[in-house]
This record gives sequence, structure tokens and C-alpha cells, in this order.
Amino acid sequence: MSEQPTYTPPKVWTWDSQNGGQFANINRPIAGATHDKDLPIGRHPLQLYSLATPNGVKVTVMLEELLALGHEGAEYNAWLVNIGEGDQFSSGFVGANPNSKIPALWDRSGDKPTRVFESASILFHLAEKFDAFLPASGPERTEVMNWVFWQMGSAPYLGGGFGHFYAYAPEKFEYPIDRFTMETKRQLDVLDRELADKTYIAGEDYTIADMAIWPWYGQLVLGRLYSAAEFLDVESYKNVMRWAKAIDERPAVQRGRMVNRPFGEPHTQLHERHEASDFETRTQDKLEAAAE
Repeated sequence: MSEQPTYTPPKVWTWDSQNGGQFANINRPIAGATHDKDLPIGRHPLQLYSLATPNGVKVTVMLEELLALGHEGAEYNAWLVNIGEGDQFSSGFVGANPNSKIPALWDRSGDKPTRVFESASILFHLAEKFDAFLPASGPERTEVMNWVFWQMGSAPYLGGGFGHFYAYAPEKFEYPIDRFTMETKRQLDVLDRELADKTYIAGEDYTIADMAIWPWYGQLVLGRLYSAAEFLDVESYKNVMRWAKAIDERPAVQRGRMVNRPFGEPHTQLHERHEASDFETRTQDKLEAAAE
């Protein structure tokens, strides 16, 4: 290992707002709102406030899959929350999620609006609400929940660990990159071994476990996260690659990936989604045509 400067932690840590790399402007050591702003509310029962990061994609994929099954009650308005501009610190968003992280959902289908935050909690809420993509009971249900919780515990090592130090940190250091690369590859090996004799991660049925895991690990091996596919030798995880490509071909997944996406090629973006027809009449397309 190469020589690196030694850091001696101070007796009492104090916040330096300039530290933190690419996302330093939105990181802070306190919670709560920074400004007053109400969340918009559309006409559908479900109001989603999100961004097309992997955690956001989980929920929009789930909603599009529910609509594809014919669940009309799953119609939703998806409002863009630009975390780079601090939208997640508005009073309205903090009211929906005191943790100030996307996604957040208000379910207004009942007598009293219900807030749902944390992506796995939203998946579980929707699965139970519509009796879809989650077995009702027994070992099959437990296996799905095993993998949902696996994803919630594992992905921070991929995102906040590997992704941060490999792609976003202001300086590249060997130790954290090696440490989190090793863990990311171990996680991919876990998935690869499980998928060796199963179509989907929890068995032969497509479930919320796949919807939780695919936006992180599926998109990683498909080359969409951190520009790290070659570095991680993702092609060696053949079972994960097979699974990732199969899910990527699902029309609902393709739609879900677009929602609340303000980055990438224009044809991959749908900043907000209020009706199914928005996929054909995207604002971005109109803006692109006006610029030509």
C-alpha cells in the first residue's frame, strides 16, 4: 500500500462545510428544514416526491409495475426533488420525511393521509396495499423480506462507501477504495451465487426484493453507476448480469427509470410524471426541439 498522509482526529469534531466532495453543499450535521415551502399535490391518490437515484427508481418501478398489472389505484403524481439544490430541506419535504432523503410518499387514498418514507418501507406499503409482488405469508414471504433488508443494509457500502470514494471524493485514497471495492465485489458474489439456480433473487417470482436490489446492483453491472463496470469486472458475475438484463427489458422498469430523471440523454428523462401519457409528451422533448 502506498504512503498516505496520516490523519489525527481532533478531540472534538467540528463541521467544515467545504469538506465532502461533490455533494458538500447538501451535507450537514443537523436535521430539520432550511426554508418554508409546501409540497405540491396532484389529483392522484399517491403523491411521490423523488429523484431518479437508485432509491428513487425502486419506487417508480414498483408503481409502474402495479399500473401494468391493472391496479388503477396506483396512479400517482411524481414530483421532482432536486437534492443538489436542497429541495429535500423544505418544510414540506421534511414533513413528509424528517430524514430529508428521497423518496417520500404521501398516500392520500384513505380518510387520513399517510406519510411513507424510506424506499423499502414504501415498497412494503405498496405491496401490502395492492397485494402484489410480495407473498402473503410463509417461507416465501420471509425470503423476500430477507433480501429487501439485505439490500437496505448492503447498499450503503456500495453507494456511500465504494461510490463515494471511487467516484465522488475530492481526493482518491487507496485504503477506502480498496476496502469498499472488496465489499462491493463480495456483495456481487453473494448475488451471483444466489442467482445461479433461481430466476429472481427470492425464487421464481419477480418481487419487491428484485425491485429493491436491481436499481443498485443491476444498474451497476449494466454500467450505469460510477463508471465502474470495468474496474469491478462486472462481466464475471454472469448470473447477476443475466438477471439484470432480464429486468432491464421489462417495459414498466424502463418507464420507472425515466421518472424524476433530470440527467442523462433527453430521451431517458421524465422530470415529473402526472399521467401515463407523459411518457409520450415529455417536456424535455419539447425543449430539445425548441433548441434546434
